[in-house]
Amino acid sequence: MSAPAATEETRGPLARATTVTMLLVIAGSASGFARDLLVAGVFGATAGTDAFMVAWTIPETAAPLLIEGALSFLLIPYFSRAVEDGRPLREVVWAVLPKAVLAFVLLSAATAAAAPLVARGLAPGIQEHDLATRCTQITSLTVLGFGLAGFCSAALRTQRIFGPPAAIYLAYNAAIVAAVAIGHDVWGITSVACGVAAGGLLMALIQAPSFVRHVGTPVRTGVATSISWAVFAPIAAFTLLRQAQVFVERFVASSLPPGSISYLNYAQKIAQVPMVASLILATVTLPILARAVAAGDHEAAARRVLADTRVAAAIVLLATAFLTAHAPGVVGLLLEHGAFTPGDTAATAWSMRLYCLGLLGQAVVGVLCRVYFCAARPSWYPAAAMTAGLALTAVAAPYLAGPLGVGGVALANAAGITLTAALLLGGLREQRGQLPALPVRALLVSVGRLSAAAAVAAGVSFLARPATADLSLIVAVPCEAAVTTAVFVTAALLTGSRRDLGDALRSREGGVRL
Repeated sequence: MSAPAATEETRGPLARATTVTMLLVIAGSASGFARDLLVAGVFGATAGTDAFMVAWTIPETAAPLLIEGALSFLLIPYFSRAVEDGRPLREVVWAVLPKAVLAFVLLSAATAAAAPLVARGLAPGIQEHDLATRCTQITSLTVLGFGLAGFCSAALRTQRIFGPPAAIYLAYNAAIVAAVAIGHDVWGITSVACGVAAGGLLMALIQAPSFVRHVGTPVRTGVATSISWAVFAPIAAFTLLRQAQVFVERFVASSLPPGSISYLNYAQKIAQVPMVASLILATVTLPILARAVAAGDHEAAARRVLADTRVAAAIVLLATAFLTAHAPGVVGLLLEHGAFTPGDTAATAWSMRLYCLGLLGQAVVGVLCRVYFCAARPSWYPAAAMTAGLALTAVAAPYLAGPLGVGGVALANAAGITLTAALLLGGLREQRGQLPALPVRALLVSVGRLSAAAAVAAGVSFLARPATADLSLIVAVPCEAAVTTAVFVTAALLTGSRRDLGDALRSREGGVRL
């Protein structure tokens, strides 16, 4: 079956899948806000929350490695190639699963054993080292839970079942909220770590019924699996290097005033919501991209990537305009309750404004890395590009933290990921062999138009802030969002972006109408 034919047959299902995934991601993000609001209100931004944020590095690393990132990039193309070759997906999945479970268990145990070293290595200047170690030992269980959840998600998405995989963050956040509500008086910040561990396991459990229904029950099989660590290594290396930006941030911020790690965490959690939303289409179309690359249809694959990148850029640039203009109001509305003070709001908003400058880079990296990993032999080039970006972050963070404080660390992150995005884009300019060549000039023109619209929207929105100064935040923030959106859309139309986005949403290889 050729990639274009498959696309035409799934035009309606893909549109529905995109809608379902978008709604569930929105619900998951809303529950994440409720979680962060609860944690911030109960615990504020203190040395204790800094200790937990160090432990939260474990699930933050495991999630891109085992749920939405490396494992997905490995298994979806692998399962898709198996389907293209006529092999039963059920047999292939159950041949791989036992080895995967063993690996998840061993990694989880090793992480727990190394918790004291992990806590010390991530934040050498932290005050509550023992608390950070204890929380890290608890959150190490997420390696097992996230691994099982990611495996189920990859198998289901290969079957073009997107609902249960998109619902996992609802379950995850519900477990954390319940743990904090029940145990914060007795266990303090440790209750959040317990909720994180329980939520990871719940992510896998809620997918189990759908997994059994659509993939099948265990079956004895003589199917030989060709997945090896050599194939997984370049994907894992890229993912870990990307996550290492957080390690650098927390390493540098641990020597800044108490609460700095928490400010960065809250800023990222808010700013990354539009970035995650921008990648929904790319998530849904990954099986199509994988099959197009497997079939050697590089023209269709290139059009798919171009369309996904244009849509992702439009979403994150609109968000960048809004958040840079109205960061204090957004943070105040979401987090300034209970123990979270106006000073905490100001520091978090400052970090978020500078972090947002890298949102476009984050989205571009999220789309383009999929191309490199869809080949039968994943490329090491993304890991090399990420190494360059990480090096820039590591050099710039301590230098910028001096004059800019915690915001300098966020700006270093933005600079590093932007460099990585530029390198990945350049790497697809003249590809030969397994990977499609991307029309870089056309993409740069589209992104340039959208960036100009975002700059205009941010400027107008910032100048219009006095008009909502006397309103309550719950009224002012939605009004400001409406103004920013209206200005962005108008400016985008005037610069010719309507044609670019129209072509993207009508892309034949995507078959998705949003």
